[in-house]
Amino acid sequence: MAAWIQASIILAVVVGLHVPLGDYMARALDGGKHWWGEKTLYRVCGIDPDKEQTWRHYLTALLAFSFMSIAALFALFTLQGKLPWSTGHEGMPWRLALHTAVSFTTNTSWQNYAGESTTGHLAVMAGLGVQAFASAAVGICVALALVRGLVRRSTDDLGNFWVDLLRTIFRILVPMAVLGGLILMAGGVIQSLGGGHTFTTVAGGKQTILDGPVGSWEPIKLFTGDGGGVFNANSAHPFENPSAWTNAFEIVLMLLIPTACVRMFGRMIGSLKQSWTLLTVVGILFGLLLAAGTLAQSAHTGTVTQAVGGPYEGTETRFGIPGSTLFGVGATGSADGAANSSYDSFSSLGGGVLLSAMMLGEIAPGGTGSGLYGLIMVVLVAVFIGGLMVGRTPEYLRKRIGYGEMRWVVVYALIPPTVILACTGVALAFDDGQTSMGNPGAHGLTELIYAYTSNTNSNGSAMAGFNGATDFHNLLMVFAMLAGRYLPIVCVLALAGRLAKQQPGVVTVGTLRAQGVNFVVLATAAAVVLALLNFLPALSLGTIADGLL
Repeated sequence: MAAWIQASIILAVVVGLHVPLGDYMARALDGGKHWWGEKTLYRVCGIDPDKEQTWRHYLTALLAFSFMSIAALFALFTLQGKLPWSTGHEGMPWRLALHTAVSFTTNTSWQNYAGESTTGHLAVMAGLGVQAFASAAVGICVALALVRGLVRRSTDDLGNFWVDLLRTIFRILVPMAVLGGLILMAGGVIQSLGGGHTFTTVAGGKQTILDGPVGSWEPIKLFTGDGGGVFNANSAHPFENPSAWTNAFEIVLMLLIPTACVRMFGRMIGSLKQSWTLLTVVGILFGLLLAAGTLAQSAHTGTVTQAVGGPYEGTETRFGIPGSTLFGVGATGSADGAANSSYDSFSSLGGGVLLSAMMLGEIAPGGTGSGLYGLIMVVLVAVFIGGLMVGRTPEYLRKRIGYGEMRWVVVYALIPPTVILACTGVALAFDDGQTSMGNPGAHGLTELIYAYTSNTNSNGSAMAGFNGATDFHNLLMVFAMLAGRYLPIVCVLALAGRLAKQQPGVVTVGTLRAQGVNFVVLATAAAVVLALLNFLPALSLGTIADGLL
């Protein structure tokens, strides 16, 4: 009962806040005047903010920005030891530096290192922190382009990537980071540029307690879907997450912007009914994941488990099973790699729920921007199926969804599972891949599948039994992250370009209504079936077999 009360309060807060935030995002990001500071940046960078781009030009600008970001991060990490505020840390080996640069640029933020022993303050603030904003903004830019493709007609233009990028960062993400940071610091999250403090322990030994710019970093990693922690223990560390109420606030931060993007979608297309329909689908999927995770983690099997009321191993005692499970489902459902407990210590089926949340395509509610365009892709599948069932050409928002459009939707849906399963197979085929599996049998396979699902779907969380800090996995994960992030973006922007060229159709009595109970059920079923068809065999060999043994 306590678990459900806590979850109900947090979700009610998210639903309440998403309305004003989503309305503001629609006003701030789509149209309107350029701010003075933005105009200055446009002049300095030689950008014409009033010149719109076709989907190919939009994609080119996005890829150029992303790969320049990778190069800048790579240089920062490899040269860290020669830069100020390194706090005594040397530069990363090139394979780890490349992995980390790609990881944070793609909004994955998988860390094959312990934060406090590898990165200095400058790398955290000027490298990881900046990319947390930028990578999240890229996801919102792609979502904006797709929505414009649905709204506009007879045009090649989808907006201007540079305008969308700067507006998202300065009008949405930076203000939220300042506000969230102040609240978390008031709750006890530390903020320091010191190098740590050395104390004498009870046994007479010496121990150094490291600190850092955590208060300014923590909200960024949560609401941008970043998830990378200053400390190896991530949000289980008391410096990052001091109390039960900060834990609840951090869950709200993870869910808020992806949910607000759904409201922004309704405002931009001029139909709030559509946004509430999509939010209902998100709510059902999230509720199913949370119920399954809570039941799996609270199952009283075994003498010790019965005595303590659930599997407490790996759970942060300050938050308990309900707080840890809700955080885990919120993080994997929102494409955020943060963790306030050890996911490897979840029950076999409980860990499978977290894995399933990522395998859904992270649409419940998904990543920052990526959750919205992933959800729209699922809706287009549902519209196509529903249209064929009633014997009419499928349409969504008066745009025809024919062969050309569905080709991009299908390719989009196939890319993540193909990359995940192919990388898992490659890792199993080589000794260098198998030696990273800390456990044998079904559980070890689950850890490996979890790792490449997390990398491909831009999540970044991990099961601790898996060791990704090898040259083999650093390079294979680079491929998984690049393919899992940018190939779907190509499909989304190409689809947006096709939709923008269309003339809107005429709504008749035979047109499938993309709202109401029937459509919500159809869209929810489409999301679940797509995940099951792709991943059920792998889950059967991994987490399901592990849970039944």
